[in-house]
Amino acid sequence: MDISDVARRTGLPASTLRFYEKKGLITAVSQAGERRRFAPDVLDQLALIALGQAGGLSLDEISAMLPVDGSPRVDRQVLLAKADQIDATIKRLRAMSQGLRHAAECPAANHAQCPTFQRLLKAAAGRSRHARAAAQGAFTSRIS
Repeated sequence: MDISDVARRTGLPASTLRFYEKKGLITAVSQAGERRRFAPDVLDQLALIALGQAGGLSLDEISAMLPVDGSPRVDRQVLLAKADQIDATIKRLRAMSQGLRHAAECPAANHAQCPTFQRLLKAAAGRSRHARAAAQGAFTSRIS
């Protein structure tokens, strides 16, 4: 299958396909110097790459799970860790949504006087301090 056919069928630009090939995610079956051609199973490989990216996996993580022989090698620990990150993000987003809804519907004349709103502010400030401290710790350990 010609690179333009793959691009048309997947909606990916040819430059992305060449990048994926360079990273070892897909392999052309054509000879060097010829127009790139791919086996039909490249569509399945690209679907797996898209699924991994949608799940928040990096291309390096996806590459490690897609060996050249074409049989996926699933790293269950990586998937579980990513699922935990997604769950934590959902929890944070749900709390933000609830806070925004409360602020929008709060009957208090002034949000500064609302105990629930004040609690939400303190919780948000604590998360921000914790995130900054964690980022600073990661930065410090990298330069040490």
